[in-house]
Amino acid sequence: MSIDCQSLLELEKQARQESHCGGEEQWCEAPQLEKQEPYSLRWIEEALTQSRHLLFEESFCHKHRINEKAFTRQRHFTFANSMLFLMQKTLRAIQTHIHSFFEALGQPNPGLTPSAWSRARKKLGYKAFIGLNEEAILKVVYRDRAHPQLRLWNGYRLIGIDSSLVRLPNQEALGTEFGWVECKNKSGECGRYPQARLSVLTDVLNRIAIQTSFEPWTKGERELAREQVKGLEAGDLALLDRGYAEYQLWACLVQADRQFVCRCQANTFAIVNRLFKENQADRSVVVELVPHREQIKEIQDAHLPTSIKLRFVTVRLKTGELEVLATNLLDEVLYPTECFGELYHWRWGIETYYGLLKGRLDLGNFTGLSAEAIRQDVFSTVFVSNLESLLIAPANQQLEQKSQSLEYRQQVNHAVSFHTIKSRVIDLLIGPDTIAQVLKKLEPFLLANPTLVRPDRIVPRNKPSAWKSHNYQRNVRKAVF
Repeated sequence: MSIDCQSLLELEKQARQESHCGGEEQWCEAPQLEKQEPYSLRWIEEALTQSRHLLFEESFCHKHRINEKAFTRQRHFTFANSMLFLMQKTLRAIQTHIHSFFEALGQPNPGLTPSAWSRARKKLGYKAFIGLNEEAILKVVYRDRAHPQLRLWNGYRLIGIDSSLVRLPNQEALGTEFGWVECKNKSGECGRYPQARLSVLTDVLNRIAIQTSFEPWTKGERELAREQVKGLEAGDLALLDRGYAEYQLWACLVQADRQFVCRCQANTFAIVNRLFKENQADRSVVVELVPHREQIKEIQDAHLPTSIKLRFVTVRLKTGELEVLATNLLDEVLYPTECFGELYHWRWGIETYYGLLKGRLDLGNFTGLSAEAIRQDVFSTVFVSNLESLLIAPANQQLEQKSQSLEYRQQVNHAVSFHTIKSRVIDLLIGPDTIAQVLKKLEPFLLANPTLVRPDRIVPRNKPSAWKSHNYQRNVRKAVF
């Protein structure tokens, strides 16, 4: 795969500006990252090699099967085939998918029915995708934090923390496990549907999902974030939206010695109200923060500190609006006040990440109706998104180099890249060709039909009506496979 470019830095900056769609959050230009070396294929080759190994490793299969009898007999849907079939989640009929899947394996018309697939997936535990992601992606990418190919900000891995609600199929068992949402109109109650909460710790610079939680929607995003603090490592910097501005979560981060930057809204803390009232940009104030008197017992019961030292800085948006950020990066020499608007700009990466999961990868189009099937779809989708992040990086460098003389920079089209990966996941993970041969075949597809990066583009964030949203979901939105 002949890809030799200089750096992903400029492309990443432009991409962040493009993905930011204006409105209430309009931050200044993206921060300068540490110098990047030309992209090598080491990560991709190691990730694919490890994935191929794990899919056929007996101990990995035994660890992630439902019971001891699963995957012991010779069936068409083996452990590896079942995982690949789920990664290829498609809008097509199951029978059509079965035919095309086994034809790609060189086993045309095996005579399998959709019920055969239904029985096969019941043998597979969803944690197989979590294990595959950890062993084949995360351990490869983050083995060496000093590797020049890993994008960092001032030595930190930037971790976006946010949650998103996911509507589930209307099944009684799903409502019982994940919770119901009651619908009402002028006449009163008019139905209900199950819903879950998805929360992903996302490395926004490298677009890698580090930890994924899929819980009942009644569990609040703050509570979920407090649990996910354990997934942060030394050298991580959490980026939080204003919904996470609370003392208890901040105290958890401080106690765990994890750094964070969190946007604050008015009427949360006295210091925040004062800074909003003063309405001055580039202010930096260090205070000793204490919880509200009604929260002290709860904080003590959780064995959290009842006093934390934090820094509050103000940022002026392009719209003229003032924003207040809270952080435990207290050193004003290492982290000057003017860098925080640029730093917080990167948080938008988790919003665009959820857009990829729900839009391009069609997360809400579930292939099963049980809780286990739902989780299989969620965690297989997260693995595919991480794999795509690795595979498109060399192509992005090549497009960056080719578009230097153009008005707008180019980057890989996600609709094309996800479709390419899904349609060729068999070649990637269990095919007879070498990894180098497969990557060579993928290259022209990843470079085809690139999208343009338009810096400083502002798109108003108008909430669509229910009818427009329904029309978009049914008739306009494009699924990739």
